[in-house]
Amino acid sequence: MEESASWDLEKLVSALRTSRNGTAERRDEERRRERPSRDALVSAVRGLRGALFPSHFGVSDFTETSIDFFVGTTLDANLRALEEQVRRGLLYDTVELEAPTAAQRARELVREFALRLPAVRSALELDLRAALDGDPAAHSRAEVLLCYPGVTAITHHRLAHELHRLGATLLARIISEDAHANTGIDIHPGARIGDHFFIDHGTGVVIGETALLGNRVRLYQGVTLGARDFPLDGNGRPVKGMPRHPIIEDQVVIYAGATILGRIIVGRGSVIGGNIWLTRSVPAGSHVTQARSRRDDVFHDGAGI
Repeated sequence: MEESASWDLEKLVSALRTSRNGTAERRDEERRRERPSRDALVSAVRGLRGALFPSHFGVSDFTETSIDFFVGTTLDANLRALEEQVRRGLLYDTVELEAPTAAQRARELVREFALRLPAVRSALELDLRAALDGDPAAHSRAEVLLCYPGVTAITHHRLAHELHRLGATLLARIISEDAHANTGIDIHPGARIGDHFFIDHGTGVVIGETALLGNRVRLYQGVTLGARDFPLDGNGRPVKGMPRHPIIEDQVVIYAGATILGRIIVGRGSVIGGNIWLTRSVPAGSHVTQARSRRDDVFHDGAGI
């Protein structure tokens, strides 16, 4: 390799190879493990979205016959692509798994996932309805479906959540992170979200892995449903899967910038005001707001600093 006048390229490549490979044992292990492709998975998810909403994410002009043909061929192609990524994901997650077993499990998993797609679509229709009903700026179903980042995020989430429930956790996380990158809305695929869900504006929303949200919940931008703390094992590492995020009951509205932490319960019908920091449960019907500013506050000689 010709040496650059500006940098020692050969030495740099060698150092990166050493860092990349690590130990010989790690190299051998990595060679045995096929990795899922993020690009292929994202493409499959977008194809499935086209099959769920063909008039908006498919072809612009359909007849009654051609729309079913489009949905059928799109489903078949993208479910096959998904099956391949699930197979790779299973092999990557479990080194001991034999290739034929992984292929069989991937086929069964994607078959079950496909059976759930009609229910996913029905849930998304209710989410669209919630957006239309919850935002006076929303003028049409098409506007909500094509333009609202919260709708994009919940579409990805409802698909990712089903894969997460079926055990394809790595792929589910990749799908949720694709939505996060494109919308600024971070929903862990493990979070359970009821129907008629709406995120207005959306940027900066975070919903943790073990959060439970009831029906007709509405969030605004910058809301965090996070963990307050979590137990560590004997090696000082977080214990996985412990319930640590909030439970938000039905018909709760949480305004912009609110931070709700820990396994607490926000009771049915509650309203949590903007920029609230909440770490304790509140009963049904609560209205939690910041203290009102006092117009008669007057400061003299450094008071108020």
